[in-house]
Amino acid sequence: MYECCPSQITEIESVPALRRHVNTHGDLKNVVLQGLDLTGADAEAVVTSVDAEDACFLGCRLSAAAEQHVRETGGTVFPAFVGLPFNPYRASLYTPDELMAGYEEGKPKTRHKTVDAQIYEYFSERRLDGRDAPVMDALAFRIHDHAIDDALRGLLNDGTGRRVVGVMGGHQLGRDTDTYRQVARIGWQLARRDFFVATGGGPGAMEAANLGAALANYDREAVYEAVDTLAEAPHYEDDDYFNRAFTVRDRYPDRTESLAVPTWFYGHEPSNLFPTHVAKYFANSIREDGLLAIAKYGVIYAPGSAGTIQEVFMDAAQNHYETFGAASPMVFFDEAYWTEEKPVYPLLQTLAEDTPYADELQVTDSVDTVASAIADHAPTRAS
Repeated sequence: MYECCPSQITEIESVPALRRHVNTHGDLKNVVLQGLDLTGADAEAVVTSVDAEDACFLGCRLSAAAEQHVRETGGTVFPAFVGLPFNPYRASLYTPDELMAGYEEGKPKTRHKTVDAQIYEYFSERRLDGRDAPVMDALAFRIHDHAIDDALRGLLNDGTGRRVVGVMGGHQLGRDTDTYRQVARIGWQLARRDFFVATGGGPGAMEAANLGAALANYDREAVYEAVDTLAEAPHYEDDDYFNRAFTVRDRYPDRTESLAVPTWFYGHEPSNLFPTHVAKYFANSIREDGLLAIAKYGVIYAPGSAGTIQEVFMDAAQNHYETFGAASPMVFFDEAYWTEEKPVYPLLQTLAEDTPYADELQVTDSVDTVASAIADHAPTRAS
């Protein structure tokens, strides 16, 4: 039976890797080639030297002869898209520097010329005020998000055993607030305990957690000094917002890895500059569900509004039904906020009665307790 992309596949993302695979296996069965330029004589010779049965060519450039050979010998060719400000078939996650390309320090208006901003502008125009995007654009968005899914799986399954902890919270949280400083300390403590911090990738609490994780190789005073620097431009609308972030990055170059999972659905909120890996999606629903799913070592909730509360109950549903394995910790930071101002925690306790995740809930005002709650549960988590 024809099976273009089975669960056990070999992904090839360079011409040398293609050559090695053909020399070793003598065929392209169950191989996916993504975004390669195969128009050169050497690459064409490799492609046409073997049958392409059950091979997928995603957005590759092929000579006419090579494409004809692939189709005639059972391969499938997904053509490249033209005129897009993004590559739907990308083989890796983004970096902050890639998304910020086009920005000039000291010139805040150039924030609208970045790759990130251009993709958001294109996406916004094609969404047509909430109506369905044209079919080719819709396909490009979906294929892109599949590629990001694939790249994220590759990162988390590369054999290094990353212990993912999610940190959620409001995008409006100012850099000049005590809560921002505390969330940065939470990210710092988690990374120093060898957890892989993952956030929604935006400003506010998300930036604070990525910042703290980034500075795990430095002492606590470095975190405070970095926050003080950022606090000069507390909100993402401020002209000096990015410049302050670049100043901190230049001052502390030995940054620990962390993950951001933002979305162009909220593209007016810039992706923050402190993670090492950025899995940016067009579809917010896929992004939110996926981020919570990978946080097997727990999720921490800093104060936030509707978006954060939505994530709380998405996470609760995953834990309630053990959708992605055993229930994982849900730790709420700021007791008054989560029990009185937005009384989500008492409702969650009621919902969790007589379920395995009832013991995974905790609310606290202590930064140290947050990190300890995650660390204490770590031995029971799946690697």
